[in-house]
Amino acid sequence: MPTLLIVEADVLVRNAVAGYLRECGYIVIEAAGPDEALGVLEADKPVDVVFSEVNFRQGDGFALAQRIRRDWPRIKIILTSGVHKTCEEAGELCEHGPMLAKPYEHRDLERHIRQLLGRS
Repeated sequence: MPTLLIVEADVLVRNAVAGYLRECGYIVIEAAGPDEALGVLEADKPVDVVFSEVNFRQGDGFALAQRIRRDWPRIKIILTSGVHKTCEEAGELCEHGPMLAKPYEHRDLERHIRQLLGRS
């Protein structure tokens, strides 16, 4: 079963997304920000896909994505933002993972994840 790491500061958004993805059959780990996400990854938790917000009060989703690409290149990345310019920048950073603009439908996110994992 694929493992997803959801990185989102808004606990209500994070819980809703994580709950939906668990119902879809994924193992889901939640992190409130980039530092917490890096702690999960550095603890060698098996993660297949990271889904992260870009804008945090502390930390940066772009820096997180760059670090993941450098240190854990097999992990797929999906970034999300409600800011259009940020969406364009994230799309360039995530060559193997799409950018998902807010607001997004949970089923669209799940479809992106399946595509990244090569599942139909």
